[in-house]
Amino acid sequence: MTTPSLDQQCIDTLRFLSVDMVEKANSGHPGLPLGAAPMAYALWTRQLKHHPTNPLWADRDRFVLSAGHGSALLYSLLYVTGYALSMDDIKQFRQWGSKAPGHPERGHTPGVEVTTGPLGQGLANAVGMAIGEAHLAARYNRDGHNVVDHHTWVIVSDGDLMEGVASEAASLAGHLKLGKLIVMYDDNYVTLAASTDITFSEDRAKRFESYGWQTITVADGNDLPAINAALDAARADTTRPSLILVRTHLGYGSSKQDSFKAHGSPLGAEVAKRTKEKLGWPVEPPFLVPEPALAHFREALDRGAKAEAEWNGRLDAYTKAFPELAKELQGRLRGELPPGWDADIPVFPADATGIATRVAGSKVMNAIAPKLSALGGGSADLDPSTHTNLKGLGDFNPPLQPDQDTEGSDAGGWSYAGRNLHFGIREHAMGAIANGLAAHGGFIPYGSTFLIFSDYMRPAIRLSALMGLHVLHVFTHDSIALGEDGPTHQPVEQLAILRAIPNLTLIRPADANETAVAWKVALESRDHPVLLALTRQDVATLDRSRYPSAEGLRKGAYVLSDAKGGKPALILIASGSEVGLILAAAERLEGEGIAVRCVSMPSWELFDAQPQDYRDQVLPPDVPARLAVELGVSQGWCRYVGGHGDMLSVDRFGASAPAEVLLREYGFTVDNVVARAKALLARRTP
Repeated sequence: MTTPSLDQQCIDTLRFLSVDMVEKANSGHPGLPLGAAPMAYALWTRQLKHHPTNPLWADRDRFVLSAGHGSALLYSLLYVTGYALSMDDIKQFRQWGSKAPGHPERGHTPGVEVTTGPLGQGLANAVGMAIGEAHLAARYNRDGHNVVDHHTWVIVSDGDLMEGVASEAASLAGHLKLGKLIVMYDDNYVTLAASTDITFSEDRAKRFESYGWQTITVADGNDLPAINAALDAARADTTRPSLILVRTHLGYGSSKQDSFKAHGSPLGAEVAKRTKEKLGWPVEPPFLVPEPALAHFREALDRGAKAEAEWNGRLDAYTKAFPELAKELQGRLRGELPPGWDADIPVFPADATGIATRVAGSKVMNAIAPKLSALGGGSADLDPSTHTNLKGLGDFNPPLQPDQDTEGSDAGGWSYAGRNLHFGIREHAMGAIANGLAAHGGFIPYGSTFLIFSDYMRPAIRLSALMGLHVLHVFTHDSIALGEDGPTHQPVEQLAILRAIPNLTLIRPADANETAVAWKVALESRDHPVLLALTRQDVATLDRSRYPSAEGLRKGAYVLSDAKGGKPALILIASGSEVGLILAAAERLEGEGIAVRCVSMPSWELFDAQPQDYRDQVLPPDVPARLAVELGVSQGWCRYVGGHGDMLSVDRFGASAPAEVLLREYGFTVDNVVARAKALLARRTP
């Protein structure tokens, strides 16, 4: 079918802006923009609700280029539709200081919703965004007052659909019946290294149908009317997410068409020239944007302004009719913590037996949640173990249909307004979906599993830190002291791995009251993710009439007990459950006349952020005898114990045995801490 001339000019504008970007940078991915430009054009000019001069308008549609390697196409769309991305930025694609980096980066380029490039992540983020829209609509919309009503659109590649995280997220999206999630699949049969024939022969449509998705096939990726019809059909199905399989050609129009050679390298000057000639595009000048095409694209400005103005009118009417709901919604969208959100956080009495910090965490989050509607999330099928269920606040799941059989199920009270998300055993998707919820706005999402399974989530955790998203990761069973489940379930290297991620705050509280403060810090930290590492086993609740306030956690490390009557000869440092161990060891050492300071260090990141004078007060440079005690690998602790210190750690895998046996066999006893401390002091005695 022939594409009208203006439409064709607009499509080719996107194609060749992208090609010229890649050629000038001598770096990038021209193949996807050449093939996928028609579907992107159809979406952005006929379907997408957005306002280029206000990229953060709350009720905009969300667009995610999950195939982030095709970033040149996204930057072309942003520029021509009027976002704050200049032609100079376009011309400096992939260069230092440009707003057009190699892969899309949230917070760096106006209009980019999430950072993509690691394949599959964007699709999973989009599932989180669709969950966010569904929840806010269910909680706040009222008859005649739809103030939350938008779609989430995605472009994915073969590589996205191969990644396991995409399968996890798509499975959950189908179960949840997220009808406002629409995915366009750039089905070009080619990956970076070869055609998909050698790796990817399954029937993708049937796979997604089995997940509960609507699937629509467009046989020709240049057939604009067919693409528009598919988009309309996808919008019309409100009970299923949609996958539109658009048969495209990687590197369309070039001599490298349908070859992996068009994927991740510039076409080259001569091939780019011949491609322009073949498709009837002027060879010169580069970065051409014809006036008729630009004017057509820039109609997005008026459409967006009108859509936002109409929404503002609806919001005003809603505010008059439901002032308290409107206040709550707008506070959530601004990321505010409401007054008194922390008023009911419990203070835990001293208790030598104590409770597990995972149990304390449950009490804290359930004291906060009724006053903080933005807090929501769940676990990877582990609520009974992580204790992260929000009691009485409902499950997020599709509203039950009249004919739905619920006998023998836990489906009672399901609705999109529920705040407990059941991710199933999908840790990687859980992390990426939480990122999508945070990026959507209006949420402080959390995901929970055992600390060992953070390994499955690390790509999503890294991206939450890279994007500066306010996501909470609640990890329990934080050491070999979980016991009999053995080394497959016992984290050893995970604390060190996670501490290595920039812009992530890891907190490992020592007792119930430190856990309460840790939750406060986590909720107050708006521009980065926070990870809580909590125990399975009970730990003593310290007597705060004897020891300093747990508010010391806010500084990352604080003096918990000090040498009696003078300067310490030795500093014992610990995090989490091992704090109680060093306190007991210090009492014995003090009884033998050795002056000891004990430092609780729940967070390296919070401590490192303190002024140098505070850090020197806690760890005086003139006290080099320092012993750190932690149930994890020793890596990284040298920065705190120094060249003359020592570390009691776990630098091998765990074992299957009762917790008390493991702690004894691995040397986490008062006797061994005392012996190691004396040996350290002896090494320093002339």
